[in-house]
Amino acid sequence: MSTPLRIGIAGLGTVGASLVNLINNKQNLLADRCGRPLHITAVSARDKAKSRDCDLQSMQWFDDPIELAKSSDIDCFVELIGGEEGPARQSVAAALQAGKHVVTANKALLAKHGMELAGLAEQAGVLLNFEAAVAGGIPIIKTMRESLSANSVERVYGILNGTCNYILTRMENEGLSFEACLKDAQRLGYAEADPTFDIEGNDTAHKLAILCSLAFGTVISADEIYIEGITSITYDDIAAAKELGYRIKLLGVAQLTESGVEQRVHPTMVPIDSTIAQISGVTNAVAIDADIVGQLIMSGPGAGGDATASAVAGDIADIAKSKPGIQHGPAFGTPVNALQPYRRARMRAHEGGYFVRLRVNDQAGVFASVATRMAEEKISLQSIVQHQLAEDSADADQQPKPQQIVLITHETTEKAIRAALENIESDGHLNGQTQMIRIEK
Repeated sequence: MSTPLRIGIAGLGTVGASLVNLINNKQNLLADRCGRPLHITAVSARDKAKSRDCDLQSMQWFDDPIELAKSSDIDCFVELIGGEEGPARQSVAAALQAGKHVVTANKALLAKHGMELAGLAEQAGVLLNFEAAVAGGIPIIKTMRESLSANSVERVYGILNGTCNYILTRMENEGLSFEACLKDAQRLGYAEADPTFDIEGNDTAHKLAILCSLAFGTVISADEIYIEGITSITYDDIAAAKELGYRIKLLGVAQLTESGVEQRVHPTMVPIDSTIAQISGVTNAVAIDADIVGQLIMSGPGAGGDATASAVAGDIADIAKSKPGIQHGPAFGTPVNALQPYRRARMRAHEGGYFVRLRVNDQAGVFASVATRMAEEKISLQSIVQHQLAEDSADADQQPKPQQIVLITHETTEKAIRAALENIESDGHLNGQTQMIRIEK
């Protein structure tokens, strides 16, 4: 029988425990498919005494994940600790420097230190695999790194955060407020006690930075991403979008433009009959536009113990199938020293359609003034709809009643839209906050 692949796992939370159970329960299947057995020989976590839903009796325990990473008793180090610094970074670096293959699900670590770690893997001639770091159980990393090697990618985008997609889905389906949906997501375990990282778009940005590097052969530049979260989205926005044939999703989008690579995370209106609009709940989806294959869309569970463990196990299986002494492919599809410097596109030059919701006073000439300001910036309107807000009837002083104007523009630039909105505000017609949402084709 072939020599077993000896695995060390650092981090025994939900994903770590699921991975231990998966490998233990699927030993025969994995051995047949990998051509050799997979054995978990050692583990590490913060609290040895903690009760866990997995059998660890046959495994050596390490209090220090760095010592586990350097241990001569493992061939593959699996990092499930989390975080971009501290033990996660130190243990992964130690494993690579010791000539161990590494599997990680840590998107934050890769977004911050991916280039450094990929360089260490190349120097040591080992694999750095991270399928589970983006979109959970969806095999998007392998697809981009291997299956699309002959393609030039023009755009990659998707729903990369299940928490946000769950909230937006509930808001639309049940007419609930953002706050009510968030509270329910926390109760169900879909959102953290502090949900900021998810709802402000940072989680999506980390994942997008990794996909961008794979798509365009550039160094990771997580700090160069334009980010908006979903906290400003109201039911009024969702209802107006639906009436106009759109649905609002939080998308991460990376695409090539004449001025460089554009990376952006923000609420986006997509046609209600499009595939991406049908992705509901905590499900993730990633779409790729490429020159040869055209468009690919992959969807599936973006988080959760079993889905993430499945992706980690797939990475371990690839390592088990690799042959000693054979040069391994680079972690990001291109050797680190051949990756291009990241050149950020001008965000205000972004072209596309826009949804604009204005809350204005009901006065003569307001409607015409808004249309005029748009025309001054050469913005063509696809539709313009005016609604009186039912809850805002005239008060005893006969003050003007607020009205809602919803605009859908044809393709224009963000620079033009923002200039028009500044002029509308200077005219003194606004009665509340303006909402602007990009429309993705």
